[in-house]
Amino acid sequence: MPEEPCQCPDCQRFYREHDRLIRESPTLRQQQELNWAALQSFRTLSGRVLEDLQKHNGSRQTADAAASKPGAASALVPEESGDAIQQAIADLENINAHLFSIEALMERVFDVRVPEEIEKKFRELAGELAPDPLNVDRLRLNRLLHQTPDLPDRN
Repeated sequence: MPEEPCQCPDCQRFYREHDRLIRESPTLRQQQELNWAALQSFRTLSGRVLEDLQKHNGSRQTADAAASKPGAASALVPEESGDAIQQAIADLENINAHLFSIEALMERVFDVRVPEEIEKKFRELAGELAPDPLNVDRLRLNRLLHQTPDLPDRN
């Protein structure tokens, strides 16, 4: 692992957000609720976008079929654009399937309750973790946003 945290704008934004979330939600219960709300908002938005794309793509395909009849005008949308939309729909369907899986796992996490004494320990350690730019968990999550020398691109 690098000794110094990455200084690129994406990583800096991530560090600030990471610290803010710990400072503003320093207990297990608050973290559970925060993650549940983020998951649900992600599912809601991606589900709605998927629905909209499917609806518009279905009407575009109907129009393309009508346009392909003899004597009809040519399709208005190039085939490459249609392929990109189909790929986007497939990708969003995969994302939504993964989000449903994550939701099932989160339900188990959400069921965990700890005594107030443990919640106090969460608050105490949150104050120590939030400003730490070398926190191992933060560096690990940082890799999701930015390539590091020890983790090659997945592309």
